[in-house]
Amino acid sequence: MPQQPILVTGSTGYVGGRLAPLLLQHGYRVRAAARSPDKLRGRPWSSHPDVELVTLDAMDRESCVEALRGCRVAYYLIHSMSPQHKDFAEADRTAAANMVFAAEQAGLQRIIYLGGLGDTEDQLSEHLRSRAEVASILRSGKVPVTVLRAAMIIGSGSASFESLRYLVDRLPMMITPRWVRTLSQPIAITDVLYYLVGCLEHDELAGEVLDIGGPDVATYRQLMEMYAEEAGLPKRLIIPVPVFTPKLSSYWIHLVTPVPAYIAQPLADGLRNPALCKDDKIRSVLPHELLSCREAIKLALQQLKTQQIESHWTDAGVAPIAEWAQSHDARWAGGTVYEDRRSLIVDAAPELVWETIVRIGGQSGWYYANWLWRLRGLLDRLIGGVGLRRGRRHPSDLQPGDALDFWRVALVKPVQQLLLKAEMKLPGEAYLGFQVRAAGGNQTEVEQIARFVPSGLFGIMYWKLLLPLHNVIFGGMIRAIATKSMARGVATYASQSQQKLP
Repeated sequence: MPQQPILVTGSTGYVGGRLAPLLLQHGYRVRAAARSPDKLRGRPWSSHPDVELVTLDAMDRESCVEALRGCRVAYYLIHSMSPQHKDFAEADRTAAANMVFAAEQAGLQRIIYLGGLGDTEDQLSEHLRSRAEVASILRSGKVPVTVLRAAMIIGSGSASFESLRYLVDRLPMMITPRWVRTLSQPIAITDVLYYLVGCLEHDELAGEVLDIGGPDVATYRQLMEMYAEEAGLPKRLIIPVPVFTPKLSSYWIHLVTPVPAYIAQPLADGLRNPALCKDDKIRSVLPHELLSCREAIKLALQQLKTQQIESHWTDAGVAPIAEWAQSHDARWAGGTVYEDRRSLIVDAAPELVWETIVRIGGQSGWYYANWLWRLRGLLDRLIGGVGLRRGRRHPSDLQPGDALDFWRVALVKPVQQLLLKAEMKLPGEAYLGFQVRAAGGNQTEVEQIARFVPSGLFGIMYWKLLLPLHNVIFGGMIRAIATKSMARGVATYASQSQQKLP
């Protein structure tokens, strides 16, 4: 009889995106679940013979039942901190209740849940209170649950670490809230993953609530100082003041870092609660040499430097549905659809044009009038949007669901088509697409299409008012793509010629 699969919920998220391939390495069959399986198909491990990709919407009970059918154990790595859920605590309650029902229907042997450290008597923040409530709901069912409670997770790409990194990188002097002196017990992402896999291999941990933390107890201020030292930055001046509330802190994090306010606020609010392990029982069952805070920060910086980031906080979320944006008839969906369509013939092979297109954004910029893109990003941040600071996961690789500055990758067909959906604050819905077609000889036709569906009169006015800027930005961008592609062709030819020389 074949081995029953292990369900990993939130497989496109920060922890789940690293756990699934690790389980495969340990020889388990994995059923990777996400609301958008298309996002999973771009992961390098998605074609592994022991992996199965399934759709799971935790808000839909039947979806949970179907995803869990035939599984032995499920990892519950779901949380609802997103713009789609105004009341994330209520959404978390619904999702947890659906999982309890589905687990019992499927005859699951165990659920393993990653929650947060903190005791209810400490007047927990809403985020940590919700994490504790989810644990309680999961444990109320008939299926045994192993709860792992962690404080701040240090690792390249985690929302907590990215907040820390950008604050210290960008601010030589910081006026900070009192919570920078709150004690916590951070843990490296590698150690979190070790415990998650280890729990699966130890049935005696079923039904247990286990605190997991690194060997160090530190304040947020000490973590900032460690980061500055490891990053080779001058000593930062940190001035705690009592009037800096968690809400003000979240706005500051939103403006200075890529982490948006809807994530920054619960994170900042949670930092006022001490997060210390009350027991170390798990260490006796799963002995392991844990990374110190300094070692975890150093490892995260090394991975950032070498661009070996397995998962990122921006990975979470639903991949955009973009059927209307791909249609050549912009008005087939009905209603008003504005379009800016431009094309050029480029003296370069399709592969070289594609290489230029998929490097757009992030450190490469948008190839033309970058100051205008930066200004649009700043305005977006000021009104609560994601802005340009999210950057991109990798400088040359794009997969469906990836964040790309204030866009989200909706579709990737290598050397054919790239489609981006706007996630900045807009009075409507917008897409930007690129299509690449061989034009004979060593020439390529590149087509650039921007489409916008306005929301009400303000949306119509927004598009009309920006038409002069669109002519500048979009016209300049496609010409820059052509120029850079031809330059790549010249460089490639020169390199090949050099290699042929005796």
